[in-house]
Amino acid sequence: MKYLKLFFDRELADYFRLGFHVHYPLNRKASIKDIIESQGVPHTEVGQIVVQGLPQDFSYIPGAGEHVLVRSIQPPFDVSSPDRLRPRSFSEIRFVVDVNAGKLAPLLRMLGYDTFFDHELGDEQIALLAHEQKRIVLSRDRALLKRGRIEFGRLIRSARPGDQLREVVTFFGLKSLNLFSRCLRCNHALRDVDKNQILHRLQPKTRKYYSRFSICPGCERIFWPGSHWEKMKSLMKNAGIVQ
Repeated sequence: MKYLKLFFDRELADYFRLGFHVHYPLNRKASIKDIIESQGVPHTEVGQIVVQGLPQDFSYIPGAGEHVLVRSIQPPFDVSSPDRLRPRSFSEIRFVVDVNAGKLAPLLRMLGYDTFFDHELGDEQIALLAHEQKRIVLSRDRALLKRGRIEFGRLIRSARPGDQLREVVTFFGLKSLNLFSRCLRCNHALRDVDKNQILHRLQPKTRKYYSRFSICPGCERIFWPGSHWEKMKSLMKNAGIVQ
């Protein structure tokens, strides 16, 4: 039997519970992407592939006896810089979140990031959307992130939404674009609205104490800087977004 030697760095080996080196039997012709993913590591988690000292892309077909070093992505991950593994860069940060991390979507929208979420979308639809709209996929589903159409993604480690937000912020080096500028429910960019135009929709105390309002052009939900803003700001402080 012919073998290939895979060496995973500590980040990948520890999280995916792999040995630092794996003897992979070469009983079929396969790309290095397929081989790495057969070990449970989605390609979205790979930052560099080095074969016999030379960097390679995901399409490389390894030969028997070769040594393959698989390195993890080192944060902050800049998706605007093309490299050998991902030659198509993204000019802006936009996300699509699947049902396994659905509560993360409104938190990213709160920061002003365009974040698509629809609990009815299947894996194939998410992968197609990510490719066509240049979106980063956030999921806890390894199988989804192995789909070839997906170029940028993150396998979310944390279980709690607040921790997930902090994880994404750190990994992609996010900075707040425009806080509270998107509808938390449907992702549309909010627009300012004159108080007099929505006066009939406001509760008495809201009419009395607040003067600045915005409205979602999609669901027509109204937003204002009430007590819920302070709670959200507290969450963002914990994520390292605001001081």
